[in-house]
Amino acid sequence: MSEGSGRTVGVTGATGFVGRYTVRELLGRGHRVRALVRDVEKAGKVLPTEDERLDLVTGDLHDRAALERLADGADALVNTIGIIREAPGGQTFQRIHVEGAKRLVGAAVREDVKRIVQVSAIGVRDEGVCEYQRSKFEAETIIRQSGLAWTILRSSLVHGPDGEFIQMVRGWVTGKATPHIFIPYFQRLESGPPIPGLGKMSDAKIAPVAVEDLAWAIGESLDRKAAEGEVYNITGPEELTMPELIKLFQERVPLAKKGLRMIPVPDKAGAMVARVARLTGLQHALPYDEGMALMAGEDTTAEPVKAREHLGFRPRPFRATAEAYAPKL
Repeated sequence: MSEGSGRTVGVTGATGFVGRYTVRELLGRGHRVRALVRDVEKAGKVLPTEDERLDLVTGDLHDRAALERLADGADALVNTIGIIREAPGGQTFQRIHVEGAKRLVGAAVREDVKRIVQVSAIGVRDEGVCEYQRSKFEAETIIRQSGLAWTILRSSLVHGPDGEFIQMVRGWVTGKATPHIFIPYFQRLESGPPIPGLGKMSDAKIAPVAVEDLAWAIGESLDRKAAEGEVYNITGPEELTMPELIKLFQERVPLAKKGLRMIPVPDKAGAMVARVARLTGLQHALPYDEGMALMAGEDTTAEPVKAREHLGFRPRPFRATAEAYAPKL
């Protein structure tokens, strides 16, 4: 049973994929929500702004005044902000993940907020294969050492009808996304040269979790005192390879081109191409970066045993959800 409701919760990244579902989940639990947004017009489209319990705070994690408005009088904060690759305009892993966490904790301490939930990811570690993993782990460390009552949720691949992953797969199976005539995906290079047909490769396992289930876990973490000081794996109940996942959508998505062939690319070869593109200033010509290629070769699975025991976490199967997505795709 939940131990609290009707509190004021500040949410960062509120118009993002995870953030918008988190806002709705918290409102559904009877909380007041303050949503940190950069674009008020976008917020009007993706958030229930007609709900009088929702207040918009315009700004970002590097706007001290905005963070203090977000935290002023709040009972808790939820940090859903994260980027999967760097981009121009200051969108770097250090600035968004690490500096952002420091600034959010600073505002919480100044405004006497006692509780924080950090959304992280399966596989983050201090010696990760890429800066994404290392910076997310550093952000976790900042949260752990904040002196606040914290909870960290490490999610696997998050999916939903309006998420980037589902849109990407839709583009692939319908032939509308590059490269149009085949479907590329990364495989893990086990040994040998990073060349298809020569190196020994295998498919990584994924345990995709529905965005609604992640949002539910965030809400439940806030409402249960037993969740304080805990790190939870938030994964779906099914383990799939990327080919298995793509095949599901080939079978169920209207207008899918079932004859499109799936072509595996060694993760290290993909990373090498991305590295060369970065060094020559062409990194944004690729739909992925070096870290994304390397992470695609790692399993993103974990048993959510503690989340099940502490929170009552019961995520929905991906296959059942894919059925529901098909008409929308």
